Amino acid sequence: MPQLTVRGIPSSLMAVISLPLVEELAILCECGADNFTVDCIETVSVMDGKRVETFPFIEVAWFERGREVRDRFAEAISRHARLAGVTDMEIAFKVYQTDAYYINGKSCSVV
Repeated sequence: MPQLTVRGIPSSLMAVISLPLVEELAILCECGADNFTVDCIETVSVMDGKRVETFPFIEVAWFERGREVRDRFAEAISRHARLAGVTDMEIAFKVYQTDAYYINGKSCSVV
């Protein structure tokens, strides 16, 4: 945890930026890089009856860490993606509650 789900950015590009990105994000979150997952979803988008390129969108699922960390997290993702050539993107955060998140059948509120 955190989990990044990426659409509209090729997995080959995400593979290139994933190591430095996750290392920076781990520092921000004060956790190990092995706590992160980056999943690239190959998506087919359609509009007006035609296939179109999928707009770059990254969803971050995590335990809330406050506005300052969230802002810095989003900025880091945007910066790494821009350096790799992605000019426009959107990032959204989905917040999990520890008492509603389970690891191996045990609530994170007691793990």
